[in-house]
Amino acid sequence: MQVETLQEGPKGKTAEKKEAFAKYTAKDSVFSTLFRDKKYLMQLYHALHPEDAETTEDALTDITIRNVLTNGIYNDLCFRVGDKVMFLVEHQSSWTMNIIIRVLMYLAQIYHDYFEEQDADLYGSKKVHVPEPELYMIFTGERASRPETISLSKEFFGGKECAIEVKVKVLYGGKGNDIISQYVNFTKVYNEQVKQYGRSREAVTETIRICKDRDVLREFLAGREKEVISIMMALFDEEKIMRTHIASEKKAASKETARKAAEQMLRLGKLSAEEIAGCFTELSVEDILEIEKGLLQTV
Repeated sequence: MQVETLQEGPKGKTAEKKEAFAKYTAKDSVFSTLFRDKKYLMQLYHALHPEDAETTEDALTDITIRNVLTNGIYNDLCFRVGDKVMFLVEHQSSWTMNIIIRVLMYLAQIYHDYFEEQDADLYGSKKVHVPEPELYMIFTGERASRPETISLSKEFFGGKECAIEVKVKVLYGGKGNDIISQYVNFTKVYNEQVKQYGRSREAVTETIRICKDRDVLREFLAGREKEVISIMMALFDEEKIMRTHIASEKKAASKETARKAAEQMLRLGKLSAEEIAGCFTELSVEDILEIEKGLLQTV
């Protein structure tokens, strides 16, 4: 997430109103904000277990570990219901099986915390109680021919039976108007508006307007519209700083490669600093002279 540096004065104020970027304070996603509310968490549980008519909101305990799967915006959720541990992670855009490894790491941390909370004696002879896990991924990209379940053994060990197995059920939405389908539809509308308006406030406000008109998360969006706008604008900043960081890393790596090549050319002693600099877009004549000076000092 990145905070835009705006100039002071009238031009700065105009730019501030036009860009309207949120400060680097909103760390939750729409996903986590939605399901932190017990009302919507209950709807989520019922979408996963429609057969259970007895469980109430009071039986749901949020045990989400903040900032484990990502250093940025939270896209994961974990809660206990009776004897179950239910973990969901949202996954957007590109499909990757590495999500299974992330889920495994998260589940290990959840059990570690649970055993500490219960003061369980893992070295004793008495068998400890282990809550039953249910693992889900909400995929908001195109389903195509993707599977309903992905597993560690199949994807990483060629289907061979192995010492560790993890199975993650993939949720695509699209079944009626349950809360999962509504959330997936919300992300699809959002992506459509970004394509039309770019990463702007207009894309965010249009997403909210369209979703309310279509009865997609209408009550949630109506009650938290300002918060949702702030979160989604912060997401744009998060993506911008990530792109900037990647570009910076690539540029640094490219320059380092050029420096090493220039060192080799200087050692051969067949070209001048100006001629060597002409071979690289990443290096100036001054850079070549500095490298040459360093080589002379090591002789």
